[in-house]
Amino acid sequence: MTDREIPQVPPQRSGAAAAAMDLDLRTVVCPGLSVLVRARLRYHQAEPYAVYLDSHVDRDEPITWMFARELLAAGLDGWAGVGDVSVHPGVGSEAGTVFIALGGDESTVVLCARLTEVRTFLGHTECVVPYGREREYVDLDVLLRRLLEPGPPGA
Repeated sequence: MTDREIPQVPPQRSGAAAAAMDLDLRTVVCPGLSVLVRARLRYHQAEPYAVYLDSHVDRDEPITWMFARELLAAGLDGWAGVGDVSVHPGVGSEAGTVFIALGGDESTVVLCARLTEVRTFLGHTECVVPYGREREYVDLDVLLRRLLEPGPPGA
């Protein structure tokens, strides 16, 4: 039985305000050499459109990427994303995996995760905020205040 054949049960609201999952990713450094990268996927109902990926490399603080939950979900079944972040499923010998490409000013890293783990994480996010109901969780007053603040965003 494949992932697509498993009957899907509608998500049940959990009452939780967040979801998180630790996972081991791998990245190919060069042909024949991959490196294990400890990571965490995070989601919070206060930012219902966003998913955070914290990668724990040899640093005091993790490197954090933010991208759309919808992008991650779409990338489980086909190519999704343009620019700094793209996601796509593995094929052939890589079936059962999902690739997350993260680009920066100087380079791009491609991380490989187990498809079942990413699918499970997305299921947990759907228990926090069901797909299609994200706008019910956006606080427009806070967003408007942030947009009207003087100075660069996040300063």
